[in-house]
Amino acid sequence: MALVRWSPRREMMSLQDRMNRFFEEPFFMPGFGTEDMAMSNWQPKVDVYDDKDNIIIKAELPGVDKKGISIDLKDRILTLKGERSEEKEVKEERFYRKELSYGRFERSFTLPSNVKPEQVKADYKDGILRIEVQKPEHEKPKQITVH
Repeated sequence: MALVRWSPRREMMSLQDRMNRFFEEPFFMPGFGTEDMAMSNWQPKVDVYDDKDNIIIKAELPGVDKKGISIDLKDRILTLKGERSEEKEVKEERFYRKELSYGRFERSFTLPSNVKPEQVKADYKDGILRIEVQKPEHEKPKQITVH
């Protein structure tokens, strides 16, 4: 058996991982609340950024069927909804570790200004959803010439 040098950094990273998992778990006990609470136990990770012409939202949705993804736009709120279904091939009592999350999800994003639905494009490829929201003309940067 090899000796491994103790590293406080490794211990902190492990603690951080455990704390992240703790806060990602739903705060309910069996029999408490509704089935919806139990099903809404995950949120996809997202990047939100902008370029010159668009606000871009990229969401990680591996295992989610494209047909099950819904994008709603009302005023300045863009809402992403969907569901990742659990495979029932393996009986739960055979798991040694179970970390993947399943069920419904919903994420909402407040946009800087009102946009029209026709200014929103979405593409889903390789488990990544990319939403492009065209900035209104008054939001786009203007180039000013110095004389």
